[in-house]
Amino acid sequence: MVGRIKMSFAVATMLIGTVAHAELCTTQSQMKPSERDALAAAALSLAQKVQAGNADAIKAITIAEYAGNFGPIGYAVNNTAPRAKGATPVVEQIYLLDGTTIKKQPDGSTPDAQFFCSLNRSVQETDFVIPNLPPGKYGFAMVNLPGAPSPYRLSFLVRQDAGQWLLAGFYPQPLTAAGHDGLWYWKAARDLVAQKQPWSAWLYYQTAQALLRPAGFVQSSHLEALRNEQTKNAPPALAEGISTDTPLVVKGPDNVEYRFTSLETDDSLSKDHVDVAAHIHADPIADQALARKRNLAAMTALLTVYPELRKSFHGIWIFADSGTGNPFASEQAMADVP
Repeated sequence: MVGRIKMSFAVATMLIGTVAHAELCTTQSQMKPSERDALAAAALSLAQKVQAGNADAIKAITIAEYAGNFGPIGYAVNNTAPRAKGATPVVEQIYLLDGTTIKKQPDGSTPDAQFFCSLNRSVQETDFVIPNLPPGKYGFAMVNLPGAPSPYRLSFLVRQDAGQWLLAGFYPQPLTAAGHDGLWYWKAARDLVAQKQPWSAWLYYQTAQALLRPAGFVQSSHLEALRNEQTKNAPPALAEGISTDTPLVVKGPDNVEYRFTSLETDDSLSKDHVDVAAHIHADPIADQALARKRNLAAMTALLTVYPELRKSFHGIWIFADSGTGNPFASEQAMADVP
């Protein structure tokens, strides 16, 4: 769903693996003016092409590895263009990431690259851990879109080929959910912890991180503090997270066990409060009326065991995943869930 709040959408799928030795990072304040201007100009040009929905022009300046399979990036460009309408793109931050010394492993695979970026020679850092990164000179740029229908950011990973910056990853991201930014959710999460509502707080912490983190491979001192705070205050059942392999099992009033494989938030239906967005593993049901009834029963089960969730959210989505095809999704306002 478009309004789903989750970790930044990385068009190039990347999984964290074994980290190689640290490569060289140069922040914008440490760059030569010519380097800074060239990277900023490339990022601004990409943002303007996204804004225009000009996927063909972006494909022409995409690295060969992704230009040959451009479908996901093209989809992201077309989906993002309306969100950038009316904005004046502004380059917020840029980094040079020198990975020219990366060497392939004996089996021919490319190791993960790690870049530590000290901010103004302080203890604060922004770090990049980019899995399976081929050798090369890279840049990372964050472009804000003031004047857009809602606050939005476009982040780009680019690689220098023959003196030209080419697209190597595209990460569009909302900066607000239901009208509030990441810092608001961080503070609200602390308030919920103080009110002894750890489940709601955990989801608010998660939303804060989704809004503040520009891409899945980016970490910073502040984001690390946020993650540690979320972990410290997590309910015991969520301390290690939940997944398909380690679901949260909840038994409802109907004595049926529901296996929740993820808990997130969604702001597609409410302007003031986010919804809970939960995935469950379930057998497929062809009859849509029965499928909706099953989803409603799963909502009831979750809210019966964790009633605090009714207070801080507009409603609840259930996505029933059967492992084949798209999940069956339905939503109810909290007041309509028995």
